[in-house]
Amino acid sequence: MWLTSATNLFLKESVFIKQHYFTMRSELIVDVKPTSISTALLEDGRLMSLQKEPRDASYAVGNLYFAKVKKLMPGLNAAFVNVGYGKEAFLHYLDLGSQFASYSDFIKQVRQSGGKRQINLSKIKLKPDIDKHGSVTDVLEAGQELIVQISKEPISTKGPRLTTEITFTGRFLVLIPFNNKILVSQKIKDRAEKMRLRRLIESIKPKNFGVIVRTSAENKRAAELNSELKVLLKCWDESVAKINYSEPPSLIYEEESRAVSLIRDIFNPDFESINVNDAEIFEQIHNYVSLIAPERGDIVKIYTDDQPIFDRFNVTRQMKSSFGKTVSFRSGAYIIIESTEALHVIDVNSGNRSRKTTDQESNALDVNLLAADEIARQLRLRDMGGIIVIDFIDMAKSDHRQALYDHMKEVMQNDRARHNILPLSKFGLMQITRQRVRPALDIVTSETCPSCGGKGEVMPSLLFTDLLKDKIHYLVNDLGVKGFIMYVHPFVDAYLKKGLISIYLKWRREFGRLFKIMPDQDLAYLQYRVIDKNKQEIDLSEEKDTSSSSSKKENRMRKQKEQDNESE
Repeated sequence: MWLTSATNLFLKESVFIKQHYFTMRSELIVDVKPTSISTALLEDGRLMSLQKEPRDASYAVGNLYFAKVKKLMPGLNAAFVNVGYGKEAFLHYLDLGSQFASYSDFIKQVRQSGGKRQINLSKIKLKPDIDKHGSVTDVLEAGQELIVQISKEPISTKGPRLTTEITFTGRFLVLIPFNNKILVSQKIKDRAEKMRLRRLIESIKPKNFGVIVRTSAENKRAAELNSELKVLLKCWDESVAKINYSEPPSLIYEEESRAVSLIRDIFNPDFESINVNDAEIFEQIHNYVSLIAPERGDIVKIYTDDQPIFDRFNVTRQMKSSFGKTVSFRSGAYIIIESTEALHVIDVNSGNRSRKTTDQESNALDVNLLAADEIARQLRLRDMGGIIVIDFIDMAKSDHRQALYDHMKEVMQNDRARHNILPLSKFGLMQITRQRVRPALDIVTSETCPSCGGKGEVMPSLLFTDLLKDKIHYLVNDLGVKGFIMYVHPFVDAYLKKGLISIYLKWRREFGRLFKIMPDQDLAYLQYRVIDKNKQEIDLSEEKDTSSSSSKKENRMRKQKEQDNESE
């Protein structure tokens, strides 16, 4: 046999993993903070996907805007459109869609009607398709009003990318106005089921609306699909109605929250739990899950413990180990990831990995196969897009090179982003292109000293406890805050709570049981943060104001003397 014993062993492990995948325990962790929301997807406790964005983030993929063409760029065969973003959005001729003539005429009719009469898309006659090789100047003009959809979020210095081929995405169906095609997901293999779905959609969809049937629609009842189609059609009608009383640029349709949209794309019956630490987001997710799968509504759970939710489910620790320039994996091997705006380079190294065999070729294959697993995970985890070049360890045998290529294609099958993988080149490089919709997630794992800001000089560590006590005194006695939680680094938490009569216990006796101290793995060594009983963060920056700190100190000293006199 051409495969070595090491290869056979790895392939056996791969078969086991593949069989185990179908019973894999999937859970979603949603961490809601005052300024950001993060969602982490765990598979058997292992972090597989992470998304983080500001809570006030706009220009999410899928949002619809009523916008106006700012200027035409014939050289790029594109137009710049004002959607209210700092940078003008980019609309290419190829993103106008084949039915742009019908689309443009429809918008003009709606605007001219002024809302006095409803323009029904299903009752108009579609015009011929526009020329695929035409020019943007033939169909667009400066100042023209459009309904545009965000297809790519702003990345770096670039504005959002737009399309006028509008889609409304649901759990089972995707609705496409100005289209009559019905497409069924290629992942549905049963021909009879594909035919059933096609006939069903043909019988319920209105004219001039195309539909894409998603994989999750397989074996679903007609009532479920019809119900979702009505919801999507309502979204279209409401969006069109808004342009009657809106002036560009304005938002006319907003995609669901990131947490809800993530669940919509990945939810399956094997989902075990969804844990959320915010009541509002919990309600949104619970309502959505109850709508699409009423029997699974109980998997959505509200997390109310004081310990940070990412710490409780071991997400923070995995974030620290999975992000950064160097990522280690099994048996001492590691990969190095370097990124630019359009290109990511990954170098595979065997490190100090112990050799199970004296055969260097077999060892190189073993490390490369393990690296392929980690690289596939990293692409999903960081949402890396564009061109990815991987420098695997050199292998001389063509059979081994083919085995690595086949394995990489297999482990990338679970990646929802569109991608293309090329075989190893003669230099041992593998090239992958992967769809980029939003900026790659870059989490800084190194910690800058919060005391010196990276200058190299810090306050004495022993005095940090005095600082914490001073802050607690200020919160309890000066501000009168009750029921707050102070989060500190786990090492500091352990120090404060060590011993039978700990520092923490002494503070609780002195200031009363009005506060708690809890560890937070996301904090640096000399960092701390405070939240009140309503989960709102308390800003203590004003306490650093030197102009008022002296008077506050005098007041505290005066109060302390009064207490001492009373005790005497």
